[in-house]
Amino acid sequence: MPDSLDALILDLLEWIGPKPRPYREVIDAWRTSCPRLPVWEDANERGLIERHYSRGVEATVRVSVRGKELLAERRGIVYDSGRE
Repeated sequence: MPDSLDALILDLLEWIGPKPRPYREVIDAWRTSCPRLPVWEDANERGLIERHYSRGVEATVRVSVRGKELLAERRGIVYDSGRE
């Protein structure tokens, strides 16, 4: 993976942060149609983010355990591993 894409994926994970964000907000900010910068798609494929759907509640996105491990390793950012 190109270093620039890797850095953008880390930016995405950091932007999402320790608490879930609304799916609509995340996809509006991070989805791209540029085939050279598939940040959202690669983060999904690598299992770095999780989408959660509950009936009657807006869908959310959160950083997965694997994503938290990557942030800790590459950027020294540590989020609580507990679930809300």
